[in-house]
Amino acid sequence: MESARSALVIKSTGSWYTLRDDASGQTVTCRIRGNLRLKGSRTTNPVVVGDRVEYEQPEGATGVVTKILPRRNYIIRRASNLSKESHIIAANVDQAFLVVSLFLPSTNCEFIDRFLVTAEAYRIPVTLLLNKCDLYATDALQDAQTEFLKIYRSAGYEVIELSATQQTGIDAFKKMLPGKTSLLSGNSGVGKSTLIRAIDPSLDIRIGAVSASSSKGKHTTTFSEMYPLAGGGYLIDTPGIKGFGLIDIENDEICRYFPDLFRYAPRCGYYNCTHTHEPACAVREALRAGEIGLSRYESYLKLLDDDQKYRK
Repeated sequence: MESARSALVIKSTGSWYTLRDDASGQTVTCRIRGNLRLKGSRTTNPVVVGDRVEYEQPEGATGVVTKILPRRNYIIRRASNLSKESHIIAANVDQAFLVVSLFLPSTNCEFIDRFLVTAEAYRIPVTLLLNKCDLYATDALQDAQTEFLKIYRSAGYEVIELSATQQTGIDAFKKMLPGKTSLLSGNSGVGKSTLIRAIDPSLDIRIGAVSASSSKGKHTTTFSEMYPLAGGGYLIDTPGIKGFGLIDIENDEICRYFPDLFRYAPRCGYYNCTHTHEPACAVREALRAGEIGLSRYESYLKLLDDDQKYRK
């Protein structure tokens, strides 16, 4: 009988999975055993890039993933397909990079904050990559850039300003990658694929254009894939995400995943303060003093009011 072998999932198309065998280093294409998909699964994709798995491949037969090993973390969002509850973007990551843009297309702050809340919940550190900085030439865009940097840096997040097309700021990003498994995510059109090509031109990444009519990106990455990097480590490229709905986070937990709000919460007059209307609320006092960004507070309020925690 064929004994199970261990491997790393490096590519997922939804029905086929590419694994890198731990022992041989070779890649093998597999399907998953049917009961893995059905056994209490609450996700659209039971096996994801970054998973550690066991598989069997009898001679002359297609490989089959037979077991998913325990995950140490993952990035998850509510699925847009209502027949399932959630969609896992990737598993077992050391850090995440969220690529954002203020122009062509403009990344919505609520989307950013939802991603950050989920990453905080699963203890995954996030760095924001503010791309296309070469395009922020007008006074309005420069003011928006200054405000963006102020809000997220004061919240405790590292923000790297860069331009993938002009090759500026790339080195600061590259220095964070060796020896780690990194997730790269963001809306379509923000420049993820161009950025990957900028750090390693040998990688075969499709690059698309932004739609002139909608100013929104066109999908060029259609499935998740993990790329080995020349300096060591892996980079996981993911399809562009339109919306990011939270899952498995209760309302009374949300504030703790906004570090800029949560640092003031212990000073509130009530231990169960919701930071919405209570007197002696230190969070709202910090907001009035300009110590918390208004957009961050508004994202917090919208999450409290969003019963499904899903928004496109």
